Amino acid sequence: MAGIEREITLRFLAEPADVNFGGKVHGGAVMKWIDLAAYACGAGWSGKYCITAYAGGIRFLKPIHVGNIVEVTGKVIYTGRTSMHIGIDVKAGEPTSPLKQLTTHCVVIMVAVDESGVATQVPEWVPTSEKDIKLRESAITLMQMRKKIGDEMAAHVAE
Repeated sequence: MAGIEREITLRFLAEPADVNFGGKVHGGAVMKWIDLAAYACGAGWSGKYCITAYAGGIRFLKPIHVGNIVEVTGKVIYTGRTSMHIGIDVKAGEPTSPLKQLTTHCVVIMVAVDESGVATQVPEWVPTSEKDIKLRESAITLMQMRKKIGDEMAAHVAE
């Protein structure tokens, strides 16, 4: 049911196929996991198929090692008419320990679409806690910053 599930966590083991040349989990693998969690979160909130419109502000804080338990949590932090801003945290740690460290963070914007691929309305998310109000305000600030960056980048796009 739409408008109920605001947060989701995907959990799995980092596998040898995820490793880069330096022996740690490849950033591209982490980005794939982020997209999967953002989709699951957006689809759960909207009750619709969703597409990725934007992924940004990604910060790789600590490496993930093969064999780590990885937790990718997506949480709706702002809703527009057809879009959802989803805060993503990636945490990892040894399977034998309950401790997980934040390794990566970013914001992903998902857009709900209908069967024809046309953007469709999503349920509004209204923050109630002080922390959630701050997350929503941050999402709005980031939106304004992306608009300015987009305007600056226009000079680099060939028509």
